[in-house]
Amino acid sequence: MTDIQTLRRILRQSKTIAMVGLSANWYRPSFFAAKYLQDHGYRVIPVTPRYESVLGEKAWPSLLDVPEPVDVVDCFRRSEEIPALARQAIRIEAKVLWMQLGIENAEAETIARAGGLEVISNRCMKIEYARLFGGLNFIGVDTKVISSKRPLWVPY
Repeated sequence: MTDIQTLRRILRQSKTIAMVGLSANWYRPSFFAAKYLQDHGYRVIPVTPRYESVLGEKAWPSLLDVPEPVDVVDCFRRSEEIPALARQAIRIEAKVLWMQLGIENAEAETIARAGGLEVISNRCMKIEYARLFGGLNFIGVDTKVISSKRPLWVPY
Protein backbone atom coordinates (compact mmCIF):
# COMPACT_ATOMS: atom_id res chain seq x y z
CA MET A 1 0.00 0.00 0.00
CA THR A 2 1.42 3.36 -1.02
CA ASP A 3 1.24 6.12 1.57
CA ILE A 4 -0.23 9.55 0.94
CA GLN A 5 3.12 11.37 1.18
CA THR A 6 4.56 9.15 -1.57
CA LEU A 7 1.55 9.76 -3.82
CA ARG A 8 1.78 13.52 -3.25
CA ARG A 9 5.51 13.53 -4.02
CA ILE A 10 5.07 11.54 -7.22
CA LEU A 11 2.20 13.72 -8.41
CA ARG A 12 4.15 16.92 -7.62
CA GLN A 13 7.46 15.88 -9.14
CA SER A 14 6.19 14.04 -12.21
CA LYS A 15 5.29 16.25 -15.14
CA THR A 16 5.46 13.93 -18.16
CA ILE A 17 3.16 10.93 -18.33
CA ALA A 18 3.25 8.26 -21.02
CA MET A 19 -0.29 6.90 -20.99
CA VAL A 20 -0.32 3.39 -22.44
CA GLY A 21 -3.69 2.44 -23.89
CA LEU A 22 -5.03 5.99 -24.13
CA SER A 23 -8.23 6.08 -26.16
CA ALA A 24 -9.35 8.95 -28.39
CA ASN A 25 -12.97 8.23 -27.43
CA TRP A 26 -14.18 10.90 -24.99
CA TYR A 27 -16.30 8.44 -23.01
CA ARG A 28 -13.41 6.10 -22.14
CA PRO A 29 -11.81 6.38 -18.68
CA SER A 30 -8.33 6.83 -20.15
CA PHE A 31 -9.46 9.85 -22.20
CA PHE A 32 -11.19 11.42 -19.20
CA ALA A 33 -8.12 10.91 -16.98
CA ALA A 34 -5.72 12.23 -19.64
CA LYS A 35 -7.82 15.33 -20.28
CA TYR A 36 -8.04 16.04 -16.55
CA LEU A 37 -4.28 15.63 -16.09
CA GLN A 38 -3.56 17.88 -19.09
CA ASP A 39 -5.89 20.51 -17.61
CA HIS A 40 -3.85 20.35 -14.40
CA GLY A 41 -0.45 20.95 -15.98
CA TYR A 42 0.78 17.50 -16.94
CA ARG A 43 2.16 16.57 -20.33
CA VAL A 44 0.35 13.40 -21.42
CA ILE A 45 1.97 11.40 -24.21
CA PRO A 46 -0.38 8.87 -25.82
CA VAL A 47 1.10 5.40 -26.30
CA THR A 48 -1.21 3.50 -28.61
CA PRO A 49 -0.85 2.15 -32.14
CA ARG A 50 -4.55 2.88 -32.83
CA TYR A 51 -4.29 6.65 -33.34
CA GLU A 52 -1.95 9.24 -34.81
CA SER A 53 -2.78 11.74 -32.08
CA VAL A 54 -4.94 12.07 -28.99
CA LEU A 55 -5.82 15.31 -27.18
CA GLY A 56 -3.47 17.29 -29.42
CA GLU A 57 -0.44 15.10 -28.71
CA LYS A 58 1.28 12.80 -31.20
CA ALA A 59 0.63 9.16 -30.33
CA TRP A 60 3.47 6.63 -30.29
CA PRO A 61 2.97 2.92 -31.01
CA SER A 62 5.08 1.78 -28.04
CA LEU A 63 6.93 3.15 -25.05
CA LEU A 64 10.23 2.45 -26.80
CA ASP A 65 9.24 4.89 -29.57
CA VAL A 66 8.65 7.88 -27.26
CA PRO A 67 11.50 10.31 -28.09
CA GLU A 68 11.63 12.21 -24.80
CA PRO A 69 12.09 11.52 -21.09
CA VAL A 70 9.05 10.15 -19.25
CA ASP A 71 8.40 10.43 -15.53
CA VAL A 72 5.41 8.09 -15.21
CA VAL A 73 4.23 5.18 -17.33
CA ASP A 74 0.48 5.10 -16.65
CA CYS A 75 -1.00 1.77 -17.78
CA PHE A 76 -4.54 1.37 -19.08
CA ARG A 77 -3.91 -2.20 -20.21
CA ARG A 78 -4.87 -5.67 -18.97
CA SER A 79 -2.90 -7.02 -16.02
CA GLU A 80 -1.20 -9.73 -18.08
CA GLU A 81 0.34 -7.05 -20.35
CA ILE A 82 1.99 -5.13 -17.52
CA PRO A 83 5.24 -7.15 -17.09
CA ALA A 84 6.28 -6.31 -20.67
CA LEU A 85 5.39 -2.65 -20.03
CA ALA A 86 7.46 -2.70 -16.83
CA ARG A 87 10.48 -3.89 -18.83
CA GLN A 88 9.92 -1.12 -21.39
CA ALA A 89 9.51 1.47 -18.62
CA ILE A 90 12.91 0.43 -17.27
CA ARG A 91 14.47 0.69 -20.74
CA ILE A 92 13.20 4.25 -21.24
CA GLU A 93 14.35 5.17 -17.71
CA ALA A 94 10.93 6.16 -16.42
CA LYS A 95 10.68 6.83 -12.69
CA VAL A 96 7.26 5.35 -11.90
CA LEU A 97 5.14 2.47 -13.17
CA TRP A 98 1.50 3.32 -12.43
CA MET A 99 -1.24 0.72 -12.88
CA GLN A 100 -4.78 2.03 -13.07
CA LEU A 101 -7.79 0.97 -11.01
CA GLY A 102 -8.34 -2.77 -11.17
CA ILE A 103 -4.84 -3.47 -12.45
CA GLU A 104 -2.38 -5.37 -10.27
CA ASN A 105 0.45 -7.65 -11.29
CA ALA A 106 3.01 -8.92 -8.76
CA GLU A 107 5.48 -9.98 -11.47
CA ALA A 108 5.40 -6.49 -13.02
CA GLU A 109 5.88 -4.90 -9.61
CA THR A 110 8.93 -7.09 -8.95
CA ILE A 111 10.40 -6.31 -12.39
CA ALA A 112 9.81 -2.56 -12.03
CA ARG A 113 11.20 -2.32 -8.49
CA ALA A 114 14.27 -4.35 -9.47
CA GLY A 115 14.77 -1.83 -12.29
CA GLY A 116 14.64 1.10 -9.88
CA LEU A 117 11.09 2.26 -10.53
CA GLU A 118 8.50 3.19 -7.95
CA VAL A 119 5.27 1.24 -8.38
CA ILE A 120 1.68 2.29 -7.83
CA SER A 121 -1.05 -0.25 -8.52
CA ASN A 122 -4.83 -0.28 -8.51
CA ARG A 123 -5.11 3.53 -8.38
CA CYS A 124 -6.16 6.25 -10.81
CA MET A 125 -3.86 9.26 -11.26
CA LYS A 126 -6.83 11.55 -11.86
CA ILE A 127 -8.64 10.42 -8.72
CA GLU A 128 -5.47 10.59 -6.60
CA TYR A 129 -4.67 14.09 -7.84
CA ALA A 130 -8.20 15.30 -7.11
CA ARG A 131 -8.24 13.57 -3.73
CA LEU A 132 -4.88 14.94 -2.59
CA PHE A 133 -4.88 18.42 -4.17
CA GLY A 134 -8.60 19.26 -4.22
CA GLY A 135 -11.16 18.65 -6.90
CA LEU A 136 -13.40 15.93 -5.52
CA ASN A 137 -16.95 16.94 -4.80
CA PHE A 138 -20.18 15.30 -3.76
CA ILE A 139 -20.41 13.50 -7.11
CA GLY A 140 -16.75 12.42 -6.98
CA VAL A 141 -15.55 9.26 -5.34
CA ASP A 142 -15.61 8.17 -1.71
CA THR A 143 -11.92 8.35 -0.80
CA LYS A 144 -12.26 6.97 2.74
CA VAL A 145 -9.49 9.40 3.70
CA ILE A 146 -10.52 11.91 6.33
CA SER A 147 -7.91 13.90 8.16
CA SER A 148 -7.75 17.07 10.20
CA LYS A 149 -4.03 17.30 9.50
CA ARG A 150 -2.93 19.81 6.90
CA PRO A 151 -0.76 18.35 4.15
CA LEU A 152 2.94 19.04 4.33
CA TRP A 153 3.63 22.06 2.13
CA VAL A 154 6.58 21.57 -0.19
CA PRO A 155 7.53 24.44 -2.53
CA TYR A 156 7.82 23.51 -6.18
